Amino acid sequence: MNAPFALERGDVRLVDLADPGEIERLEGFVARHPQGTPYHRPAWFVPVARATGNQAHALVQQRHGEIVGFLPLDAIHSPIFGRLLASTGFAVGGGLLTSPGAEPGAMFAAVEELARRLSCPSIELRGGVMPESGQGWALKTESHCNFARPLAADDEAQLLDIPRKQRAEVRKSLAIDLTVEIGTAERDRRAHYEVFRESYRNLGTPVFPRALLDSVVDAFGDDADILTVRHEGRALASVISVYHGGAVMPYWGGGTWDARRLRANDRMYYELMLHARRRGCTQFDFGRSKTGSGAYHFKRNWGFEPEPLTYATWTRPGSARREADPTSGKLSLQIAVWQRLPLSIANRLGPLIARGIG
Repeated sequence: MNAPFALERGDVRLVDLADPGEIERLEGFVARHPQGTPYHRPAWFVPVARATGNQAHALVQQRHGEIVGFLPLDAIHSPIFGRLLASTGFAVGGGLLTSPGAEPGAMFAAVEELARRLSCPSIELRGGVMPESGQGWALKTESHCNFARPLAADDEAQLLDIPRKQRAEVRKSLAIDLTVEIGTAERDRRAHYEVFRESYRNLGTPVFPRALLDSVVDAFGDDADILTVRHEGRALASVISVYHGGAVMPYWGGGTWDARRLRANDRMYYELMLHARRRGCTQFDFGRSKTGSGAYHFKRNWGFEPEPLTYATWTRPGSARREADPTSGKLSLQIAVWQRLPLSIANRLGPLIARGIG
């Protein structure tokens, strides 16, 4: 499926992702591109697909032997939500990256052809260069927002940079006997996943398989770590973060019921801000949240302003639109049921379902 295929215009081909040289070229293109994100990196979309039992693909457009267009893709299969070709799977960003000389139209035609070949009736592009609305494509601009802002110059300035009400919660957390650990060893991973899967059950969301989280930590190496907040030795809150282009991006995080009472989540994000600055980061990227959700308001409380995101979706003619919106009536009922499951059952079933959510 990674063999080149012809299009009417533009030199567009599928990359052989088993070729280390091709992987190196893609990593270099993303590192140099001003709109490149961690989710464009082969270190993200290739191991993520492998860990979830899905397929990774990459489309490139070349001019005179140089890459001028790149679209990373995961072909995701779910018995509940159907098949999806996403750029990028299990991520909040991705989408088409272009340089001068690229023809985006040829790339969009190529991804439509690839979707047909893979029997994927839906495509979702999460950022990047967008196709024009029409001919199967629709643009969404109101569903999600991203939250990012610069880090402060020192620890005290970082505290004062937090709005007054949230700053009071952080000060209270600093007075509680909490300890902070940062690393990527088995102790860090085990503690994170214990917290993470309890947090997801409480939110009514099937938890991702641990192999997915481990695959990203392993692939990113020094560009990823795990920060865990403990009380009396027990992990209360933990987050996996990735680092890219001077920004820290906390991605998979969560807390137990006691985390709220002991303000472990407040401590976690403040400590991550300090840790990221000491690593040389200048930007804290809090990631995306669904507009109007609890997470959306939580990030605003920290002083982050929402930046609306634009996604593009394509539905094959004659196919039903993919429905995976947690606010829909059908999924809201499923979420309510999931929240009431015993943790042992949710932990056993969750990874089997989540690997197809994308």
